[in-house]
Amino acid sequence: MRLTTRFALLGTMLSIPLAAARADEGMWTFDAFPAAKMRADYGFAPDQAWLDRVRGSAVRLTGGCSASFVSASGLILTNHHCVAGCLQDLSEGGADLLKNGYVARARTEEKLCPGQQAEVVTSISDVTPQMKAAVGSLTGLAAVKARTAAGAQIEGAGCPDRKTTRCQVVTLYGGGQFKLYTYRKYSDVRIVWAPESRAEQFGGDPDNFNFPRYALDGSFLRAYENSKPVMTPQHLTWTARAPADGEATFVVGNPGTTERLLTQSQLAFSREVSAPMDALLFSELRGRFIAAMAQSPQRAREGKEDLDGIENSLKVYIGRVKALNDPALSAKMAAAEADLRSRSVGKPGIGDPWADSEKAVAAYRNIYLTRRFLRPRSDLFGYAAALVRSAAERTKPDGERLPGYSDSALPLLEKQLLDPTPVTPWVDQLKLEFYLSKAREYLGPDDADVKLLLGRESPEAMAARLIAGTKLRDPVYRRALWNGGQAAINASTDPMIRLARRLDARDRQMIALTDEQYTGPITAARGKIADARFAAYGDTLYPDATFTLRISYGKVAGWMERGKMVPTRTLMGGIYDRATGAAPFDLPSAFVTNKAKLNPNVTYDYITTNDIIGGNSGSPVIDREANVIGAAFDGNIHSLAGDYAYDGSNNRTVAVSTAALEEGLRVLYPAPALLAELHAK
Repeated sequence: MRLTTRFALLGTMLSIPLAAARADEGMWTFDAFPAAKMRADYGFAPDQAWLDRVRGSAVRLTGGCSASFVSASGLILTNHHCVAGCLQDLSEGGADLLKNGYVARARTEEKLCPGQQAEVVTSISDVTPQMKAAVGSLTGLAAVKARTAAGAQIEGAGCPDRKTTRCQVVTLYGGGQFKLYTYRKYSDVRIVWAPESRAEQFGGDPDNFNFPRYALDGSFLRAYENSKPVMTPQHLTWTARAPADGEATFVVGNPGTTERLLTQSQLAFSREVSAPMDALLFSELRGRFIAAMAQSPQRAREGKEDLDGIENSLKVYIGRVKALNDPALSAKMAAAEADLRSRSVGKPGIGDPWADSEKAVAAYRNIYLTRRFLRPRSDLFGYAAALVRSAAERTKPDGERLPGYSDSALPLLEKQLLDPTPVTPWVDQLKLEFYLSKAREYLGPDDADVKLLLGRESPEAMAARLIAGTKLRDPVYRRALWNGGQAAINASTDPMIRLARRLDARDRQMIALTDEQYTGPITAARGKIADARFAAYGDTLYPDATFTLRISYGKVAGWMERGKMVPTRTLMGGIYDRATGAAPFDLPSAFVTNKAKLNPNVTYDYITTNDIIGGNSGSPVIDREANVIGAAFDGNIHSLAGDYAYDGSNNRTVAVSTAALEEGLRVLYPAPALLAELHAK
């Protein structure tokens, strides 16, 4: 249901990253597309003009999703669940845009999505020599500081116009390469069209990460600049057709994070510490939300978006625990590491980075709990912490700031802090209370950091006091603190700001300690491992995902499940047979009302072999002519292996077809002007 957060579930499937990627495996950077490999696999490959056009049409949304321009007037195709937060934020005065959907009848009705920004890659350049030269022989904290300063300098030089551009130095292969990604950014993004939530969520959690599916998980946004729709002559061509079985498909988007190249010591930490804790925490948080939402229909509406995300994450984390404890996975990944280590013995400049990784991870085990629980998680505390931290960081030279506070990063931070995003008090209080209680539980009531965090208060009393007393829900107040800088922060008596001030110095100590004992050493170790991998297997490997633009290729194909071939698609009329009348298989209201008008033979959702992961939500599915024929929104249960591995025999991407979306625009949630725009020549 939500590819914004994806991890791994794995039985026995794994492709070991020893040499070049196999079959349709790979989340490739645009500056290293494997044209020869695809030509060998498929008999053709896109040329540079095709890649340039598609790259210029691909959009990254700062909410953690992908998208694409599909008209010359800034129209953006993405998933419904990628705009759910916007719809929730805009639901005021009794309106429920998330439940009922939204159709802008004219462009004057297109509504700003708070905190949202759309970004398009304009160039990718290799800055590895500069970044490595800046670090030189430095280690630990000094190496991290040098790397951060060099990145800030490169970003500042690359994007002097921070109003319309954004630069980001991206670490690839864990430290083996560094690339400067330059973006054209659009900070005014508005909702245009979204179906009712039941149309996207038909089947609910039981259908999540499964197929067949009957989900209309698509929506449209529009990018504006100077209060006018932006002109986007470089866009994908909308083609409302069913894909053919076996035809080649491309998925272009921003996969979030994969861990296919981690060391055995890093995987052991995930298996033994972080993944089980994630599953336990999200399980309890889910229970708290369900209990709170049962108190009233209003609370049920207000908590829905958070609960949807929690349930999705929980399913992922449970799968990750299973994956990390799978004997076949452990054996194959251990064999892959052993092979690379054996090939690297005695190689100049390599040393034993795996031993260095083990030492760094061992140190991190002693730091992890404090790093995780020192700063509680809530929207309002997040505002407070960012305001306190940014006020101090902005007084420093650019190269001396903490990551995330450089001049190149500040415009987006400012937007996210100051946009009028509503915060529901009881929801934020529930989250704050939960994480305060977990800090006391995991660190212990006698821990010095717990005493710093809670003082003599209980988590319940403290959360209630902070939420009742803070003024940070008001964007005008947040703006005053931002503009007032350090003096305004020092003078503030807001209880949430005071808590953030109290924790800031200790948090900075923990950041420095982590950089010295873990971040610096692990980056150096993984950089050497990357060099060893290139030396052993060549440079035809793709890097782990980093929420930067990637392209994968594959085809429309089913898979064998328990002795039967799974079909490649569902039809829109099939939803009526699947419906039971009880949630989550109750029909969307528009499907009930318009059954006689709906074409039942339109392809609804379909599957491909493309290699994707969380962050690919909303990615366009593109044919060989650069036509958009769908939007990726999920994977099958086997695709949850994607965090660690890809298996072309059963890993599948799930997409909603453009044909189904067009039927939605024509019959279910009519938008004739939007249809005309999509088909304009």
